[in-house]
Amino acid sequence: MNYSYPFSTHWSTEEVIDVVKFFEAIERVYEKGIDREELMAAYRRFKEIVPSKSEEKQLCNEFEEVSGYSSYRAVQQMKAASEGEKVKMK
Repeated sequence: MNYSYPFSTHWSTEEVIDVVKFFEAIERVYEKGIDREELMAAYRRFKEIVPSKSEEKQLCNEFEEVSGYSSYRAVQQMKAASEGEKVKMK
């Protein structure tokens, strides 16, 4: 990984850490897979910090530009997965 994560200067340190954890979870979806519940918890916390759809889209697009990983597709895969399943992009 040779890129930085998108974040807002208006967030607290804890919020920045939680948003980074969400993007790290997205990376794991693509690299080795992650438990659905773990990704769901990270996404729920991300949505508490970023409730606006437009801001979510902007941050996720910035992340996809630098990483190549689509948060949108990973979250869709998570929603389609059953409880207890591992989420992994093919």
